[in-house]
Amino acid sequence: MANIAFIGLGNMGGYMSANLVKAQHKVRGFDLVADLRAAAEREGVEIAASARDAVKDAEVVITMLPQGQHVLSVWRDIIEAVPAGALMIDCSTIDVASAREAHGIAAARGLDVVDAPVSGGTAGAKAATLTLMVGGTEQAVSRARPILEKVGSKVVHCGGAGLGQAAKICNNMMAGINMVAASEGFALAERLGLSAQALFDVVSTSSGQSTAVTGFCPVPGLVERSVSNNDYKPGFALALMLKDLKLAQSAAASVGATSPLGALAVQLYALHALAGQDGKDFSHIYTMIRGAGK
Repeated sequence: MANIAFIGLGNMGGYMSANLVKAQHKVRGFDLVADLRAAAEREGVEIAASARDAVKDAEVVITMLPQGQHVLSVWRDIIEAVPAGALMIDCSTIDVASAREAHGIAAARGLDVVDAPVSGGTAGAKAATLTLMVGGTEQAVSRARPILEKVGSKVVHCGGAGLGQAAKICNNMMAGINMVAASEGFALAERLGLSAQALFDVVSTSSGQSTAVTGFCPVPGLVERSVSNNDYKPGFALALMLKDLKLAQSAAASVGATSPLGALAVQLYALHALAGQDGKDFSHIYTMIRGAGK
């Protein structure tokens, strides 16, 4: 059993910290939002008075925060309070440069550190079936793995500092593009008089298959677990997909990579967000594509 500090108890962090409690770890958490602190406390998380208070006896420190600026601000605030020998883990999805800066903050104190963003949405966080993409040294990843395996079903060491984040933004760029492609396919089928069920039966076992079709199908009624059946209540909010697509474009620009479909996906999701749909699941982009031209 480890003493774990968990900072950021939102949609993902709340479930992840609860799963660490279920795994018999002692978890001391903090979040700026009172309702999130209360919800975590009901799951057995001991609530600290501040982020610095949360880390005071920690063997492992985990952060799950919205953006790179938040991660860096918190890490700079807590780093002198983190006990010597502790392991630092950031599970946020942030830009690669900020992730590497966070590595530097921890390394300056001689602490092991990994960036470990997650994929799987709130359903995966709740069920502890997340995929974690990890960047860091072999030593740090070996220390982190037993902890990460309590919140996810797959832990992939992607390479050195920041490469977990690199894997995450590449993955989510592909997921966002695939959802647009699936939406266009189903929308076209409808206009041609082809039923969504017939297209699904073909695509799910053919070359057009993707998780956007068989896992998160944007058309209601085709995949039992799809959030489209529940008014697109977010498993992964459109606002978060837009954030990750923008991170991917920024990363592409920084290394001179070409990403035309990623750039187009940013425009499409941004347009839907401007229409007030950023709180829906990212698969809700289907409704915009389906309605275009009507």
